[in-house]
Amino acid sequence: MSMGKVIATIVFALWAGIAAAQDVVVAALGDSLTQGYGLPAEQGFVPQLEGWLQAQGEAVQVVNAGVSGDTTAGGLARVDWTLTPDVDALIVTLGGNDLLRGLPPEASRANLDAIVSTATARGVAVLVIGMQAPGNYGPDYKAAFDAMYPEIAATHGALYLDSFFAGLGGAGADPAALRAFLQPDGMHPNAEGVARIVEGVGPSVRALIARVARVE
Repeated sequence: MSMGKVIATIVFALWAGIAAAQDVVVAALGDSLTQGYGLPAEQGFVPQLEGWLQAQGEAVQVVNAGVSGDTTAGGLARVDWTLTPDVDALIVTLGGNDLLRGLPPEASRANLDAIVSTATARGVAVLVIGMQAPGNYGPDYKAAFDAMYPEIAATHGALYLDSFFAGLGGAGADPAALRAFLQPDGMHPNAEGVARIVEGVGPSVRALIARVARVE
């Protein structure tokens, strides 16, 4: 083998090793639950999720694209610059603030559909995390709101998890039993609550990473 071919082989082997070692980059698009409201940075959802995934052997970086108070409309406004060229996968956790404001489910649905459509059109794997409206909005509102998450995920071939709070028992959990895992506002998880949330969300994120690996 000529010296040129030897050098080319070495360079290719080094390049392949570097490529294999590159982390999968997952952007987490969401509101205060994603952003880590009320917690030291290292105790928020994104750092804890990244640490959990790495402890499971995943070569991954999780980017915090959570903005406290954000709605689905805000997420849609940010999705273009969230999906930088290095982003391989996207977690979408939005809609809670739409509920708090009583926004029409059809508007929330259109925003979420556009977010997921934008990501999938760029070849980015998506995990849609749903939520359920309380009954006081009426049965029609609740039915429309609850259904939009699994239906959007199915339409675009995205992964779906029914609740961000699956690790705390999901929508049917006893509120009294959750107090130990919530901050004093009764809405946002404390550090231990986040750890349990990560345990519930983590397997779905691992499935999301596996989709990226299959594409690559």
